[in-house]
Amino acid sequence: MEQINKLIQRYPILACCKEEIEEACRRIISCYKADGTVLLCGNGGSCADAQHIAGELMKGFCKKRPLSDPSREKLMSADSKLGSILADKLQAPLRAICLDGLPSLSTAFANDVDPLLTFAQQAFAYAKENDVLIGISTSGNAKNILAAAVVAKAMGAYTIGLSGITGGRMNDVFDLVIRVPETETYRIQELHLPVYHAICLTVEEAFFTV
Repeated sequence: MEQINKLIQRYPILACCKEEIEEACRRIISCYKADGTVLLCGNGGSCADAQHIAGELMKGFCKKRPLSDPSREKLMSADSKLGSILADKLQAPLRAICLDGLPSLSTAFANDVDPLLTFAQQAFAYAKENDVLIGISTSGNAKNILAAAVVAKAMGAYTIGLSGITGGRMNDVFDLVIRVPETETYRIQELHLPVYHAICLTVEEAFFTV
């Protein structure tokens, strides 16, 4: 995979994760080929990373992503004037949902039921076969991320973890864990960003050429 090779050239320290990163790309590409959805979750800085990944997937990252002719025709048939504008300006998405993005639901569930299960509740609602859940935890031990992964797996989704050098409890719960070789939280996060950028680039290139 060209983008992963470029990643390792820029960050030789990540060579130890190459196989896992490539497998993550394959799994996400398979997800989208099967009309699946990528679900994401994280806490703190990892929450920001989860939202960042969703942003790169849902609109053009390095490709323009023009709409397909069938999508353009549907928009035009709904409204010839506005549909024409939408058909020219909207971009083809790679469907992603960040589980950190519904504060009313999350705070209500945290208050009424259990604050550690807000992601799990959403995973139970969204996750299905052919989906992928990406959980981000620098320690690998975030209880709410682990709970979401268990639920997603139960629903038939494949689970990918982003963590630090040990992987923590993620090793026992997630199907695949990308363990970047750092121990300090901020250093782990510094390596997570180029990893998920390379993944997003690789996935985008699998579907868009423009």
